[in-house]
Amino acid sequence: MRAVNRGLAFEGIIVVAPVEADGLITDEQKKALGALHLRRIDLADRVLVVNPGGYIGESTSREVDYAHAAGKPVSFTFEEELRMTWGPATRA
Repeated sequence: MRAVNRGLAFEGIIVVAPVEADGLITDEQKKALGALHLRRIDLADRVLVVNPGGYIGESTSREVDYAHAAGKPVSFTFEEELRMTWGPATRA
């Protein structure tokens, strides 16, 4: 996620990314961070999901659903990896 954040920043794109928690966090903190991340989605023009290998977890799936419901365009880094490797016609 840091590498994508950095790359986008060098392209002049403002990145509003989730907090990286170091160590254990409480359930209350996790809930608060989840709500805060939805507010970040509200502020975004579009959502880029960093999903190496195509993996999308439960919380990310909820966030993608939230973004779609809010009318935000959503793209995935894994799709970009596929296009770079196999070309635009290949879809997973």
